[in-house]
Amino acid sequence: MSRRILGLFALAIVAVAASSEAAMAIEPALDARNYPDPAWSPYLVGAGIGVLSWLTFYFSDKPIGASSFYATVAGMLGKAVAPKHTEELDYYKSNPPKLNWEFAFVLAAIAGAAAAALTGGGFVNEWVPEMWRARFGDSLALRAAFAFGGGVLMAFGARLAGGCTSGHGISGTLQLNVASWIAVICFFIGGAVVANLMFRI
Repeated sequence: MSRRILGLFALAIVAVAASSEAAMAIEPALDARNYPDPAWSPYLVGAGIGVLSWLTFYFSDKPIGASSFYATVAGMLGKAVAPKHTEELDYYKSNPPKLNWEFAFVLAAIAGAAAAALTGGGFVNEWVPEMWRARFGDSLALRAAFAFGGGVLMAFGARLAGGCTSGHGISGTLQLNVASWIAVICFFIGGAVVANLMFRI
């Protein structure tokens, strides 16, 4: 491994550590070791994700990723509505929309999140979260519009970056991919900036 890659890797670790320290300085009550709400242990979950990554590489020889799921679903819908046009698109010529391991991975992630919420005591039957309600009111239409717009931006960004938080944040960083570390740092910075703009009262 070259010195440049090691240097960038060290810089990424320092940046993440600095952002964590800054977050703790802003809100000292938030502590992953003493989280006040019901939740699974972040250490247990982190170790589980690491083992999942190993198994994914071993059995499928592919990294964990979710962004292609949306392109697959869009292709399936396109084939149902306009099959000829969809088949002529360059992307679907090399990536025909079909049930594949990415599709199964996203469905399993949804099921796993539901299981974690139910068993970890974090399941909340509400359409508008309390934090959102305190800042923007209880309009379901406004919440849905922002959620949909955010989802579109996330999907566009994932395709533009060549990977999502799973692809870059888990699989890419696991392989010490420099582009993935840069992408993850940008994810954290972007998320912190937007969250502060939206929810700082």
